[in-house]
Amino acid sequence: MNKSELIQAMATEAELTKAQASAAVDAFEVVITRALSEGTSVALVGFGTFSIGERQARTGRNPKTGEELKIPAARVPKFKAGKTLKDAVQ
Repeated sequence: MNKSELIQAMATEAELTKAQASAAVDAFEVVITRALSEGTSVALVGFGTFSIGERQARTGRNPKTGEELKIPAARVPKFKAGKTLKDAVQ
């Protein structure tokens, strides 16, 4: 499912116009992104938790040349599915 399909599904499910559903999806993206950039996790009970993880610096290897590369430390977004979502998928 891509973004336009998600918007269509949300519009149908919530009986919204596509414009309203699109605005809701865009707002959701903005709020989650802002919270994560500020270092705050977002927990949606039953659905899951968006958080920030720390990836340590490491040495990698260029697969084409075999040359060693230094990969810097990074903050990365993470998502952990909640019990209700896990149960629905199984």
